[in-house]
Amino acid sequence: MDLKKRLDLGQSKTQTNEIVDYVNGIPNRFKALVEVYLKGPYRTTQRAAWPLSICVEKWPYLIDPHLKKIIISLQKPGVHDAVKRNTMRLLQFIDIPKRYHGLVADLCFEYLQNRKVAVAIRVFSMTVLANISQSQPDMKKELKLILEDQLPYGTAAFKSRGMKVLTALDKEKQKRPA
Repeated sequence: MDLKKRLDLGQSKTQTNEIVDYVNGIPNRFKALVEVYLKGPYRTTQRAAWPLSICVEKWPYLIDPHLKKIIISLQKPGVHDAVKRNTMRLLQFIDIPKRYHGLVADLCFEYLQNRKVAVAIRVFSMTVLANISQSQPDMKKELKLILEDQLPYGTAAFKSRGMKVLTALDKEKQKRPA
């Protein structure tokens, strides 16, 4: 399958599922999807983000050799919200290696605290931060403070996810011996 040509046709759930079925957990096919995602142009990258995130959800091991490139791509100026949203979404499904914790946490905190960032990006960012905080206990305090500060002003989706994350953080606190 020529992924670039397929993605240039447009975006639909059917097409996304066909691409995911084509990848089918095969590393070389996933690599081709990542290359299209990273190379662009912007519209192609945007359309590749959805099947990419679904592939990572189904086969998390596929992202390992490409994770650094994908994280670095988020730092480029002018990254489309669809790319940010789907990248944050896929990061929820993996154990991010410790060497990337700082970089990913910085991006997530930046998204989470910026009320101009789309809600879905902020919501996925808080989940990624909660996941990272499992091995970085100091981060839990910072995340909790930010969520408590922003919850009163959030949308329904933000409040819902925020409350779930806060509840999970409180449960973790109760599990630890005093």
